[in-house]
Amino acid sequence: MAEPYARIALIGLGLIAGSMSLALRRAGYEGEITGHARSAETRKIAREIGLVDRVCDSAAEAARDADLVVLCVPVGVMGAVAREIAPVLKPGATVSDVGSVKAAVVEAVAPHLPENVHFVPTHPMAGTEHSGPRSGFAELFDNRWCLIVPGEGTDAQAVERVAALWRMLGANTEVMEVEHHDLLCAIVSHIPHLIAYTMVGVADDFRRVSEQEVIKFSAAGFRDFTRIAASDPTMWRDVFLNNKEATLEILGRFTEELFALQRAIRTGDGEQLFDYFSHTRSIRRGIIEAGQDTDAPDFGRVKPR
Repeated sequence: MAEPYARIALIGLGLIAGSMSLALRRAGYEGEITGHARSAETRKIAREIGLVDRVCDSAAEAARDADLVVLCVPVGVMGAVAREIAPVLKPGATVSDVGSVKAAVVEAVAPHLPENVHFVPTHPMAGTEHSGPRSGFAELFDNRWCLIVPGEGTDAQAVERVAALWRMLGANTEVMEVEHHDLLCAIVSHIPHLIAYTMVGVADDFRRVSEQEVIKFSAAGFRDFTRIAASDPTMWRDVFLNNKEATLEILGRFTEELFALQRAIRTGDGEQLFDYFSHTRSIRRGIIEAGQDTDAPDFGRVKPR
């Protein structure tokens, strides 16, 4: 494993940054962890619970002299944060991020970074619907995937060092090309969230004329939709605005599939419905067999501390 960084700065102190800090300590990391959050209330809580070693009042203060700076802020503000910290970045340091979109992040961040600083974007495929400094837990990344998405010409040693850090946190890692990442995540993450938001919105309209029966009699499927739709609205707004091309491409394909199922229901084509559902059921079994979920009913629903 590559040598750990002597000082790590986490910019943004929510679920991912908090879990990173806790996982680092669990792994025996002995370096200094600094942190910054834009909200004074978040900084206050982070200090109270000892989320990092030193909570700073500015991103630049946290990033100064750090060997690794991880941007754990919404995609829409990463460029501004990169511009703020650029003047204080240590020569040879690495800047990374944990955003769900990569092409837009590279475009926003890379131009602000000095030539003597490495940029290694990442995307940990892990999370819950909770946010804020109390939401993190050390086990969040265990056996999950962290995608490493470097640009062309990125120093190979810097890439491996970042990957080694994520393995230290309990994650599996895989290097992926930027455009492929954004298309893949539109399929496995972005569109499912958009569908969840839409379904909960439709149910909310129905609830108004059904005297809250939707909430009162919700079955597990709808509860899962509401759990997903409870995710950080700022983060997901920025994801969709910054991954338009891939999201619209997959959304178009989803619409075609939905129309086909609608036609099968209208025409009474039970064979098509059965075959379709059998195929999708096999995908669920594959996810469980791969260790990325379990059929335990409340898996992954860790409550914030």
